[in-house]
Amino acid sequence: MKKYIIYAMTAFFAMIAVSIAAPDKDAMMAKEKAAWQAFKDKKSDDFKTLLSADFMGVYSDGVQTLQKELDTMQKWDMKSFSFSDFNLVMPDADTATLTYKVMVEGTSEGKDASGTYNAGSVWRKHNGEWHAVFHTNTKEEKSGSQ
Repeated sequence: MKKYIIYAMTAFFAMIAVSIAAPDKDAMMAKEKAAWQAFKDKKSDDFKTLLSADFMGVYSDGVQTLQKELDTMQKWDMKSFSFSDFNLVMPDADTATLTYKVMVEGTSEGKDASGTYNAGSVWRKHNGEWHAVFHTNTKEEKSGSQ
């Protein structure tokens, strides 16, 4: 009987450890939305706290470091954004890969940049904190048949 209690307690604590260690889909979506909101609101300090110092972004106009991302923020006038089709894959307990669509309304350098973008981010947990280490997005193109 004592052996079964030990097994049950071990399983119980293992389940607790796993549930604490791995974020759920809603928690990661909230982190991603917080990054978008800080970018939209041009809150550089808030944005930087969510990104890793060695952050990299890949876009149609090139590869960006954290500093270039901050510079790009100032060129945007984002009115709104909304997520759909949000997915989370956890390759390990400290890495979260997110994919989703984001509908954006706004301008970049005075040009309309509104539309639906296919987006992806990689978040990494370091010293108990989650930070985005990679992001990419590509604007959906309408097919010729539409």
